[in-house]
Amino acid sequence: MESFDAARCLRFSARTAVGAATNRLTQAHTERAASGPLFDLTVANPTDAGIPYDAAAILGAFQQTENLRYEPLPFGLPSAREAVAADLRAHGTNVTAEQVVLTASTSEAYSWLFTLLCDPGDAVLVPAPSYPLFDFLAKFSGVELIPYPVRYDGAHYIDVRDLEERRTERTRAILVVSPNNPTGHYLKETERRQLLSLDLPIVSDEVFARYPLRDDPTRVTSVAGHEKRGLVFALSGLSKLAALPQMKCGWIVVDGAPAYVEETLERLEWIADTFLSVSTPVQRALPALLASRDVQESAIRTRCARNLRYLRRCLQGAPISLRDLEGGWYATLRLPVHVDEENFCVDLLRTCGIVVHPGSFFDHDEGSLVVVSLLTPPSTFEYATPILIREVCKEA
Repeated sequence: MESFDAARCLRFSARTAVGAATNRLTQAHTERAASGPLFDLTVANPTDAGIPYDAAAILGAFQQTENLRYEPLPFGLPSAREAVAADLRAHGTNVTAEQVVLTASTSEAYSWLFTLLCDPGDAVLVPAPSYPLFDFLAKFSGVELIPYPVRYDGAHYIDVRDLEERRTERTRAILVVSPNNPTGHYLKETERRQLLSLDLPIVSDEVFARYPLRDDPTRVTSVAGHEKRGLVFALSGLSKLAALPQMKCGWIVVDGAPAYVEETLERLEWIADTFLSVSTPVQRALPALLASRDVQESAIRTRCARNLRYLRRCLQGAPISLRDLEGGWYATLRLPVHVDEENFCVDLLRTCGIVVHPGSFFDHDEGSLVVVSLLTPPSTFEYATPILIREVCKEA
């Protein structure tokens, strides 16, 4: 009898072959962290950014004896779903609790929607630049990403013709991020209508939607709450909306033509019931967490506006331009065209201990771009920004 060879029989899915190679920037970060201080201009975690919290209100929301009772409802507790819907209505998006599906995160929401809309080998249209997490979420679901450009000519915009040219017979949805991470571009009403005309479901990531950096009556606050046409999904969650990533609660709002919404919710219920991933204590606390989030939201808006003003002052007369941005937590800087962005970021980290993102991290394909976080604590931002500019001037 042939012996069992475990090593030969063991096989991992190709979808998890994400690669462990260390890139130059990661290596430089490791080396600098071991030898000197770091000044991080890429801060994205609000709990590490010195943002104030109403601890009594947040922690008090969990002091409920009902938390000891488990209610395995696929879409979440009615009180939690109504809290999300009420918060959206208060900000001009007319939806009901029945349209809200709770998830453990927006990342999980994407996974559920890929499962809902795509078979392995199907494709979705995704903006470029955008956050690199999409690559992993799509790969784990066996979904192909087809990038479409977020164009720039002094302002960012989406040209629907780019999507028309790139869609294939296996394209199942359009992903938008509003405001985009990192460009800060909000979806405009004309763009929303044009995307609807493509007759594909629209998945809109709106986690930064409450962080505008200027007034603009043409921006869309949500793809939900408009005419009952097509099929749209609006994604958000506590991570950015309330600066509470540790609470692990997101949601999907389903809207569109009533017949589409009805079948979508029937199918989503099977998926949600399989995982039941949102903890009962967080669901019960959700109304209070949303009610108390003004402390964090106000602090973040103030922080981002302050850092942006400081950045603009520092850039006066410098050989660097600030890309137009409408909202979110990030700013994109254009360096002189001959400056290699990766080399610059690596050298800046090694010599000065300053961490910035190269544009390629977000799939910017233009070169000579770096991205900084406006969430960075002001003491770090105001120390590191002039040094960054000084180092660029040496290259000019």
